[in-house]
Amino acid sequence: MTPPLESSSTPATPSAPAIPDTSSIAATGETLLTGLDAASVADAIRAAGCAVTPVERDGIVHLQSASHGVGFQVLWGNRLSAGSYADLTLSCAMRLHSGDLPEGLLNDWHRAKRFARAAQHGEFVALELDIVAAGGISPTHLRLMVQLWMQMMGEFFLHLRHYASREANHPATHPARHQADHQAAHPVAHETAHGAAHESDRTALPPDRLSPSPAPA
Repeated sequence: MTPPLESSSTPATPSAPAIPDTSSIAATGETLLTGLDAASVADAIRAAGCAVTPVERDGIVHLQSASHGVGFQVLWGNRLSAGSYADLTLSCAMRLHSGDLPEGLLNDWHRAKRFARAAQHGEFVALELDIVAAGGISPTHLRLMVQLWMQMMGEFFLHLRHYASREANHPATHPARHQADHQAAHPVAHETAHGAAHESDRTALPPDRLSPSPAPA
């Protein structure tokens, strides 16, 4: 049996990632974005230092990219007009090699971190972050949100490694599944997934829609 997590009389305060410093950014009179499209989001991803691959399916341009060597995709949200959306979700879906995630791994993430959520969908675990343009956001804000997403990806992978290390210190607690859990909690052993981005993908990640794909060049 896995030893119970240490309890505390004071709930853990989620740690806030270091937000990029914008104090040196002068007012530029940027035009607010009231909708998100493939061009503006692709520019934000490139500005954050990552390559992006546009893929057109059924007349809709979907975006794929990668950070920390792991792929992610843009899932479009509420449609405003052709090619323009009020919101989107940045999503990184990874396939587990075997077994389930170690007990408490996702709960510990949500207790300690903010902004990006993680959930298990069958044999996949997905990290996601929403960006909403309703009311208008500046291109700078969009770029900072993409940078924040990439930072959260890195912190999630560290969380997986730390959790795997903690589990490894108690091998007797899970003699039958310890090896599978260790593999499941190591991002390098995961297969990244890219699929067609539809609104329904937010709540379901079917295997036939999430085939492994290498990071865009």
